[in-house]
Amino acid sequence: MNKDIIYENILYNNNISENDLLNMVSYLPYNNKSYSDIFFQDSISECLFLENKVIKNVSLNSINGVGIRIVSGEKTIFSYSNEINYKSILDCIKKVNNVYSSNFFKKKKKLFFSPCINSFYKFNNLSLNLLSYNNKYDLLFYLDNFIRKIDCRVNYVSLKLFCNYEIILILSNDNVFIGDIKPLTCLSIKVQVEKDNLREIGLSGGGGRYSYDKLICKKYDNISVVKYWAKEAVRIGINNLYAIIPPAGKMPIVLGSGSPGVLFHEAIGHGLEGDCINKGSSIYSNLLNKKIASSLCNIIDDGTIYESRGSINIDDEGTLTNKNFLIKNGILVSFMLDKLNARLMNMKSTGNARRESYAHLPIPRMTNTYLLPGKDNFIDIIDSIDYGLYIVHLSGGQVDTISGKFVFTVLEGYLIKNKKISLPIKGITLIGYGIDILNKISMVANDFKLDFGNGVCCKDGQNIPVGIGQPSLKIDSMIVGGIN
Repeated sequence: MNKDIIYENILYNNNISENDLLNMVSYLPYNNKSYSDIFFQDSISECLFLENKVIKNVSLNSINGVGIRIVSGEKTIFSYSNEINYKSILDCIKKVNNVYSSNFFKKKKKLFFSPCINSFYKFNNLSLNLLSYNNKYDLLFYLDNFIRKIDCRVNYVSLKLFCNYEIILILSNDNVFIGDIKPLTCLSIKVQVEKDNLREIGLSGGGGRYSYDKLICKKYDNISVVKYWAKEAVRIGINNLYAIIPPAGKMPIVLGSGSPGVLFHEAIGHGLEGDCINKGSSIYSNLLNKKIASSLCNIIDDGTIYESRGSINIDDEGTLTNKNFLIKNGILVSFMLDKLNARLMNMKSTGNARRESYAHLPIPRMTNTYLLPGKDNFIDIIDSIDYGLYIVHLSGGQVDTISGKFVFTVLEGYLIKNKKISLPIKGITLIGYGIDILNKISMVANDFKLDFGNGVCCKDGQNIPVGIGQPSLKIDSMIVGGIN
């Protein structure tokens, strides 16, 4: 990772020297029960919003600040400043020390900046400027026209183009001194289609840890990826025009490859995050090294996928990111941990501490969470069902980590009748319990793929980018409910 860019943006532009950093960290508590860290952030983001051929909003936001944290046992003391300067940082340190009010050893030593061992995305300090605003406007107007030409039933188009360029620097008194430079780009597409006074919505889009040039050049199915997403939004909207509401009840469910992996993110992933485990507020708290799922289940949280939306070189405590097996052959083998919960549980951090910004505390969060492929064929899975549902897209659901119960809304799905994919469906939810569903997975296909990169996870009021994925799979029985 480019040390010069990190130093210039975080330190030199704010008149902070390495000696200043030494002084800062030396004033923070350090003993066998406590550790402290300083998190610097300098980021810039822009968002362009087009609605029905009109640019409705263009925003450019800068986030610059520093967060100071002391961790002592289970207690965390936190302060932050939206200014990066020596005086404001010392003021924050004074505030947390006043609350901490305990003896500690002053420790001042030479700092050694640690470069990231791997880089799972390329960065460019001109990422926001790789396209001029005229080019960005042209792209949005072009896509609006392109979408309307796909089908005459399209009567509404909204497009949101977003790019973020973030630099972080983490310094702690337990020998962490490391930084990262993180790009993030996303395009969101929403269309409305109408026929005989019936209106339906289609959603699509994606992105990843790359800049505008990659978004424009990226291909999918031999066409530009932005055109592919545009066609997907229209296709989903039109499908919904002709969709039926199927009967509710228990039935076999086929989850398609890619974005239905949100089920594992919500229904299983959140329950395996270290804070829930440590507090005993997860159904999985006492099940480590026990069989909790079908032997076909191999679930991983992996922050190392190149350019994937949820990937990170380091987490927000400076721990190198990892590819962590959570469930292996149906056995729960690991949790997702930050330093705090790892210490309390006598384990090691898995590199899953994440925060929305310097003004938030790091907490255990997912990166890219997915189910590994199996050996079955998708066609064989469909052939095994006389009557059921094939689900292509789910919305972000809700989960109770204590009971494991979850609910998801189906955005795109189809009836399966007589071993064939039939009519499109709408107006339903999928309801279940994490462990119960894990044990009802009877077939896993070999068609694994990640989602397109538009996932956002909200936890404790913090929104972060994540990735999801899976192969197609069969759940023998699941409750299908209606939407009120």
